[in-house]
Amino acid sequence: MKIHGLQKMTLLDFPQHVACTVFLGGCDLRCPFCHNFELADGTAKPVMDSEELLAFLEKRRGLLDGVAFTGGEPCLHPELPELMRRVRAMGYGVKLDTNGLHPELLGAMLDEGLVDYVAMDVKNSPEKYALTCGVEQVDLDTVRSSIRLIMDRAPDYEFRTTVVREFHEVQDFVSIGRMICGAKRYFLQCFTDRDSVPFGNLHAPDADQLRTFARAAARFVPDTQLRGVD
Repeated sequence: MKIHGLQKMTLLDFPQHVACTVFLGGCDLRCPFCHNFELADGTAKPVMDSEELLAFLEKRRGLLDGVAFTGGEPCLHPELPELMRRVRAMGYGVKLDTNGLHPELLGAMLDEGLVDYVAMDVKNSPEKYALTCGVEQVDLDTVRSSIRLIMDRAPDYEFRTTVVREFHEVQDFVSIGRMICGAKRYFLQCFTDRDSVPFGNLHAPDADQLRTFARAAARFVPDTQLRGVD
């Protein structure tokens, strides 16, 4: 299995863990605000394979206690559960970032106890989901299935939305709140422009807008927080 990026240590990506972050290539979405578009479109070259990753983790025993798998979309890789098994056998906790479009693999990994923490991106309200994802259509039934799986079976989890001024307004967060009603926690994180973002002329909302959006979602998910906003 090819690994397309490795952040050797992070205190942010995996709550309550000192972790490394493993980036996997490929994605079934083309979000115009994506920070990792070179992973999504396949242009990023692999930096190692799974055996090299495991060798790295062997050397980091006692320094790290978690591994966060992100992308791209990790659930595009059918080899992922076996890699997670080997990572867990070394004593590491496992976090998964996902777009929620692969509930079958997600459910199998949760049922097997391979994942300690799941972070799922909820892109927008149902009416604007495909537009926000940069594709013609999204199977929202799979998104809702993944939401239910995570809420019912994940040991710990969060839902999150990257907020972009051109794509989001307050009513969208009412709709998102209804989709994840009763969830443990929900984060709104502000879009930040970078050279790797595939489309220009996108902007972050201001802090007051974000707080208004958070209040709308908090009617359905009381623990709604802003991430990366003072």
